[in-house]
Amino acid sequence: MTALTLKPPIAAIQPHQVESPHGARTDDYYWLRDDERTNKEMLAYLTAENAYTDAVLAPTKPLQEKLYKEIVGRIKQDDASVPYRKRGYWYYRRYETGKEYPIYARKKETLAAPEQILLDVNQMAVGKEFFQVGSYDVSLDNRLLAWTEDSVGRRQFTMRVRNLETGEVLSDVVTNIDPGLAWAGDNRTLFYVAKDPKTLLGDKVRKHILGTDEKKDPLVYAEKDNSFYIGVGTTKDDKYVVIGSQSTVSSETRVARADDPKHDFRVLIPRERDHEYGAEHLDGKWIMRTNWQAKNFRIVSVADADVADRTKWHDVVAHRDQAFIDAFDVFRDFLAVEEHSGGLANVRIQLWSGKSFLIDSDEPAYTAGLGANAEIDTKLVRYGYTSMTTPASTYDFDIDTGKKTLLKREPVLGDFDPANYVTEHLWATARDGVKVPISLVYRKGRKGPAPLLQYAYGSYGSSTDPGFSSSVLSLLDRGFIYAIAHIRGGQEMGRSWYEDGKLLNKRNTFTDFIDVTRYLVAQKYADPSKVFAMGGSAGGLLMGAVANMAPQDYCGIVAQVPFVDVVTTMLDESIPLTTNEYDEWGNPQDKKYYDYLLSYSPYDNVAAQAYPAMFVGTGLWDSQVQYYEPAKWVAKLRKFKTDTKPLVFRINMEAGHGGKSGRFQYYHETAEQYAFVLDLAGIAQ
Repeated sequence: MTALTLKPPIAAIQPHQVESPHGARTDDYYWLRDDERTNKEMLAYLTAENAYTDAVLAPTKPLQEKLYKEIVGRIKQDDASVPYRKRGYWYYRRYETGKEYPIYARKKETLAAPEQILLDVNQMAVGKEFFQVGSYDVSLDNRLLAWTEDSVGRRQFTMRVRNLETGEVLSDVVTNIDPGLAWAGDNRTLFYVAKDPKTLLGDKVRKHILGTDEKKDPLVYAEKDNSFYIGVGTTKDDKYVVIGSQSTVSSETRVARADDPKHDFRVLIPRERDHEYGAEHLDGKWIMRTNWQAKNFRIVSVADADVADRTKWHDVVAHRDQAFIDAFDVFRDFLAVEEHSGGLANVRIQLWSGKSFLIDSDEPAYTAGLGANAEIDTKLVRYGYTSMTTPASTYDFDIDTGKKTLLKREPVLGDFDPANYVTEHLWATARDGVKVPISLVYRKGRKGPAPLLQYAYGSYGSSTDPGFSSSVLSLLDRGFIYAIAHIRGGQEMGRSWYEDGKLLNKRNTFTDFIDVTRYLVAQKYADPSKVFAMGGSAGGLLMGAVANMAPQDYCGIVAQVPFVDVVTTMLDESIPLTTNEYDEWGNPQDKKYYDYLLSYSPYDNVAAQAYPAMFVGTGLWDSQVQYYEPAKWVAKLRKFKTDTKPLVFRINMEAGHGGKSGRFQYYHETAEQYAFVLDLAGIAQ
């Protein structure tokens, strides 16, 4: 890399006072924020950062191209998902060779029937720098298709409807909504969540009757508490339309009969702090996942009329200290349950008769989860399975015979052989004595300490389960170990694992990550001079905190769409997501949270010290972590850091939080980041 001979862009210093109830802070780079994305000085700075990144990474361009060809070369281009059956049709997604986007299609009754294309996203995306289908849903009579699309990357979706019998796209258009939709039983009414135009929070449920003016769509429900997200859906038996409200620590469900033209919604159980629940309907009963008197959740059954009477709840899956219930699906004769037990994701079969068992695995680290199970009257459970050496696999499990039928294993082209790789499940002891699980993979025959890329997320109770990545093979085949640190803040080890990594316990997330690194070095898995860290979004916050707290432990860090300006963002209720997140991070209006957030906020804790080499990425149109957070962070790092190691900042000017759209475009970003890491490790070939 040529960072030493190039001069990076220097952002102008324009002091700005960020007010709070606890005093003001000076932010020299606040001017980089432009909600309209039109400020010429700001855009010129971002353009200069991209040009600098191009120049610094120019020597790695051949390696980038080689990595890109390797990664894409492992992908079967004319591939398709396993079809699933719903209301007499088989639905699937397929790709065609050389095309970036999927084709969604179905066949009637049998897989030998003619194909009916629902959406050809390749055609829909022509002429657009970014395009994404958020979701699609077919009416109960199978005649109409409603879908949502985003052509900017800001997650402001537009709804459209097609007549599947004629192919005609109807004149109905609803804009600035969330991606999810729900059909009513009349096959002409759609429920959707409308966004606030400023905060972009989905805060109102409206219903649209086909053929009517979008501007006159009736308001069905308005969420007055802006710490709650809302969504719409239907129960699996199609009997109810559902409005779900969810905050970090509370939930509430409203339901209306799908065949009731008035759509009078009623609350199943009124919201209360620290009670989370979700409900499905089957044979006159509500089946609910609830954490009432069950920290790790349990599943209960109750008659329709008694749903709010907790004395009449009957345990179907009781609470267990050693297992966390993530989700469930209902069938006529049984439940299928996703749970975390032993630090791994499993699928449990729970018969209504009381018998219960896990679908087994013979690998030490793996991930199993429920797949597309659209029908109630079946003895087959569709589930997915993967490990760090086993590509994503789709199985049907017969609950009567216990037979597992492999329907598909994602093909990996080239000379890939799982026998050439080893996966392990380890436990590192954190500084407070807690055991932290680690999943890792490397090429068989590893000798001595190796370069390490360590990944983690560690927030929102989101578990980062071990799974296969064909792109990671490009690192493994060059001698790297790839590790996932299952740090506190996720939910791999149950609800307490999450609670011990949020709010005033958030620092555990960062120290766990550092302690996993030091364990892998001490156990001679990792070469201490070639340790790299990677994380995105809230995992980018992790990267920023680790860079401040333990820069000497890492040769390089990749921070993708990083949430790094924690205090300023959490003080500003106009920013999307802020108010929803108080129970995750804390409300800085309260001094104890203000002080704690300030103690680790990556932007506020940039210091005059040597930092690792850093690759920072963002999208100009990101609505979740706004581009100006990493922009300000990079500018401040350039001012304070005392080293001469490369710091590059890649801004995708046509994308949002998820990066580029398109099946293969995304891998250009992966190849660039991997080339950055491999070059620093001295492994360019």
